[in-house]
Amino acid sequence: MFDGLSDKFSDIFDRLKKRGALSESDISDAMREIRVAFLEADVALPVVKEFIDKVKEQAVGHDVVKSVTPGQMVIKIVNDHLIEMLGPEDAEINLAAVAPVAILMVGLQGSGKTTTTGKLALRLKNKDRKKVLVAGLDVARPAAQEQLAQLAIQAEVTSLPPVFGELPVGIAKRAMETGRQEGYDVVILDTAGRLAIDQELMAEVAEIRNTVAPAEILLVADAMSGQDAVNVAKEFNEKIGITGIVLTRVDGDARGGAALSMRAVTGCPIKLMGVGEKLDALETFQAERIASRILGMGDIVSLVEKASEVVDQAEAEKFAKRAMKGQFTLEDLQAQLAQVKNMGDLSGLMGMLPGIGKLKNKIADANIDDRMIARQEAIILSMTPKERRNPKLLNAKRRKRIAAGSGTSVQDINRLLKQFQQMASMMKKMGKTGMQGMLPGLGAGMPGGVMPPPGIKF
Repeated sequence: MFDGLSDKFSDIFDRLKKRGALSESDISDAMREIRVAFLEADVALPVVKEFIDKVKEQAVGHDVVKSVTPGQMVIKIVNDHLIEMLGPEDAEINLAAVAPVAILMVGLQGSGKTTTTGKLALRLKNKDRKKVLVAGLDVARPAAQEQLAQLAIQAEVTSLPPVFGELPVGIAKRAMETGRQEGYDVVILDTAGRLAIDQELMAEVAEIRNTVAPAEILLVADAMSGQDAVNVAKEFNEKIGITGIVLTRVDGDARGGAALSMRAVTGCPIKLMGVGEKLDALETFQAERIASRILGMGDIVSLVEKASEVVDQAEAEKFAKRAMKGQFTLEDLQAQLAQVKNMGDLSGLMGMLPGIGKLKNKIADANIDDRMIARQEAIILSMTPKERRNPKLLNAKRRKRIAAGSGTSVQDINRLLKQFQQMASMMKKMGKTGMQGMLPGLGAGMPGGVMPPPGIKF
């Protein structure tokens, strides 16, 4: 998300930083370009106008014009106002109510409500250690309740068994009663959607809301729908009274206008965002980190958090010691690739690195993507254990066999082995200089096409 906006902001700020002093004319030109960038990203016009007015008022002040680094001062002002527009608070899911806490999921059909219900159930179970019950209230869409039941199995939470002919309000009552009787902490109610907002939809959601008195009414909105999502959020907020927004398909929207507009238009916080298809691909929407990504400053904190979820620290330290003694093998490399893959979509991870936008062309030329990791894993797994531990055994005949077994070419194998040797040499050298303590996925190895292992600092 925000790729297009981030690219344009990067160009604008690069020009500002190159100038020793800024005139009001320079700032006005920059604000005009920012305005166009926002509109092209599908941000609502009233939101853009208010943002530009606030930034310009502060940016043409005495402190900026007379600053030693005026370009940096303008960037800080833009960053602060972006955080204000997006947040500024990091809104958590409200669980401060008498158990079972009811969470109502609302939105249009196709926005991802049911999938998000499964993701939220998994998140509450794993991160908040809550006992969760999910209930499907969509009796109109074929197999909607079955879909939720399957997601519940994957998330290892309980799904309320459907009763033929039961209406949505009745299902909601039964879910809350079951929650009370069986000691559930949270009951998530997945309501029906429509292709468009209509009176029938709103009346049904309002009746369910009045019946269960939810602690949260979360609007699930598709980020890809742009201004339509903003209009939907406005309608639901006015007629139902939402407490928060969950943006889905964030990983597929390069513009990000919906996210930038929704908070300002509705006054409701964006609480969560769906960043992929996997059930664990649901993240807290944190304004400060999102603003950093938009301005090309990356999001190292999120990257560290992702790494900590998949990396065993004790194992990482053992690996680092062995690697720095020159004992790095292809088996170790395969383990590192698996860890990077477990952290999520590679393009999303790389988007968290500061200044990565300026390397887009080089990254594209190097074919650094999830398929690259899959290819490299296939090559290593096509080797025998002996070959993985001792790459010197890989003569021409063996390389041909591995290429055939992995569906790659001998050139691919040669490239991987060259990168492996470079990494092994680099880590051995670092062992002598005492550089250690980083996480997977960062550093000089990335442009070369291979992720460095955990425990290495560049």
